[in-house]
Amino acid sequence: MKVLTSKNDPTLKPIYVDFVEGKAFYRRVFSGKELIAKAVGFKKSVHLSVIDATAGLGRDAFVLASLGCHVTLMERSKTLAALLADGLSRAKENVSTEMIANRMTLMSGDAKELLLHQFADVIYLDPMYPHQDKSALVKKEMRILREILGDDDDAEALFNIALKAAKKRVVVKRPKHADFISDKKPDITFKGSSTRFDVYLIISPAHNCSRKIFQGRHSI
Repeated sequence: MKVLTSKNDPTLKPIYVDFVEGKAFYRRVFSGKELIAKAVGFKKSVHLSVIDATAGLGRDAFVLASLGCHVTLMERSKTLAALLADGLSRAKENVSTEMIANRMTLMSGDAKELLLHQFADVIYLDPMYPHQDKSALVKKEMRILREILGDDDDAEALFNIALKAAKKRVVVKRPKHADFISDKKPDITFKGSSTRFDVYLIISPAHNCSRKIFQGRHSI
């Protein structure tokens, strides 16, 4: 198992990607009750394609795959991408998570570039932001991740690209009382206890047209 440790604080416990045990097990069993399911527009009769453009440790992507979505995880940190690859490999070897892991595809690279050549029904964004959760586990975990990722200063640029790559909607995870990303008011908002999901709906005809124009502008 590959683990990530803090370079600045050796007292922090290592973090790793585990899609089989712990919180992943609970979220797998009760994935239908997750607020993110409503945010992406999940329906049992429709197999959505989702791109998680800020995959991180892959937890939300795993929930979506548990629901039956086909999920592409994009992660620009080579370190986190290696952890994700390790976690997916072990999940594919476990009988309880094999089918779920097979619905997850990992792409290592900057989503701003990858999305110029990829599209899906839903683009999901969870840019880095300071957590307000008082849990020591969350604080320690986020401290290690922030050492690797830093701040997502290009979140607005990624959001604008995502609007052109999504066929149905863009979903942005935000702190409950945070400003809207790019100051753009969402069409729908689903609020949890500490976070919310802002949903931006895509009108199909406009999407098809803008997609062609967008690809043409970036063709070589």
